[in-house]
Amino acid sequence: MKQTNNQLNFQKVIKRIVPLLVLAVVAIGSIFIPSVSAFSDVSKYNGADIAWVLVATALVFIMTPGLAFFYGGMVHRKNVLSTMIKSVVAAGVVSVLWVVVGFSLCFGKSYHGVIGDPSTFFFFKGVMSGQPWSLAPTIPLALYVLFQLKFAIITPGLVVGAVAERIRFTSYILFILLFSLLVYAPLAHWTWHPDGFLFKWGVLDFAGGTVVHISAGCAALAGALVLKRRKVHIEQKEVPPANIPYVLIGTALLWFGWFGFNAGSSLGANGLAVAAFATTNTAAAAAGIAWMFFDVARGKKPSVLGFCIGAVVGLVAITPGAGFVAVPQSIFIGVIASIISNLAVHWKHKSRLDDTLDVFPCHGLGGIVGMILTGIFATKTVNAAGNDGLFYGNAAFFITQLKALAIVVVYSFTVSYGIFKLINLIQPLRVSEQEEELGLDATQHNESYATGSIVITERGNAIETEIIQ
Repeated sequence: MKQTNNQLNFQKVIKRIVPLLVLAVVAIGSIFIPSVSAFSDVSKYNGADIAWVLVATALVFIMTPGLAFFYGGMVHRKNVLSTMIKSVVAAGVVSVLWVVVGFSLCFGKSYHGVIGDPSTFFFFKGVMSGQPWSLAPTIPLALYVLFQLKFAIITPGLVVGAVAERIRFTSYILFILLFSLLVYAPLAHWTWHPDGFLFKWGVLDFAGGTVVHISAGCAALAGALVLKRRKVHIEQKEVPPANIPYVLIGTALLWFGWFGFNAGSSLGANGLAVAAFATTNTAAAAAGIAWMFFDVARGKKPSVLGFCIGAVVGLVAITPGAGFVAVPQSIFIGVIASIISNLAVHWKHKSRLDDTLDVFPCHGLGGIVGMILTGIFATKTVNAAGNDGLFYGNAAFFITQLKALAIVVVYSFTVSYGIFKLINLIQPLRVSEQEEELGLDATQHNESYATGSIVITERGNAIETEIIQ
């Protein structure tokens, strides 16, 4: 028995130090990467385009803390911090991964339109002094890399809402890593790389309907199924939101940042950016009031949460078509997506699925609706580089969107489900029942949103807590 205990203790120590060792290897390896001059030839760049994409990059980053407030305000008070940090920590994990190999997998030399060569931009090789990206010829390659990084950061952060209040923090860190490599990178390559097979098919996804929202929504569904139901969900207890003003602040930051998300995807200070800005704002506004009015029509009172959730659904739904559809049609997109997601949330609450913050009904279905409606309402009048949709007589393009949608949904869900199962084999994916009862702020971080710091002491199979004011 003594030897067994020693072995268990050794395994615990190894698990604790492995993340630091991996980061240490990366840090030491970075020392030996040669330095290069940056932007030796600036004649090819456009100053206005650089300025706008710099601003747009910063706006997209604002969405990550916005998402943290949005999710953090809706969970139980004992899980606020643990929920918020899971979104924000993606900025750390994905940023380092992006420099080492992430961008290469997404946008490196293509292997048969499926994935990028990981050695293409290994440790940012050639990024700072390289030729501009073919689809963004007026800005430095490094700026395009940073803009795309912010999309890669927020995508795994979206999944947090579905697995909140029960997933172990270290397990979620591992999920961010594996999801970024095995789900996000292939989808980004397929959809946005000129040699990606979906790109060659003519699939249109202006700013991430498939790459970001459908992938995150399907991963959220997979995570909720693998983690199973919370105790409060089984007992059908209502969990009061911790801080509704946080949700309102988060919505405002997401709406604000989404202008960079969508309008920035024009990759220049041009008319297309203005069009995408307009459709983004209009769809969000229409979806917010549609959710609220739909609730009122069903006998509920208009709620702050309702408007906020609806607005975010509208932002999700317009994302794939922001630079391909006209402003009037963006109203329809926002309203339809909002009502569909509202109904899906209502039906989900009657089911056994415990998607804590309705990520799949809102982000997953919102992205799906957006991709379908892009296939219907896209028009070359808005963007000559796009296509005409079903509404303008082009059924072939609509079918292409549907085929891409099916591929992305199946791939994202299947691989994400496998990732969660794999992590559970490596270490427990879910916290213990006692830890869930005490709350993840205390048991995972020794902190408390409500009272200050908490000291957690493990004594055998029991957990003792001491609150420090």
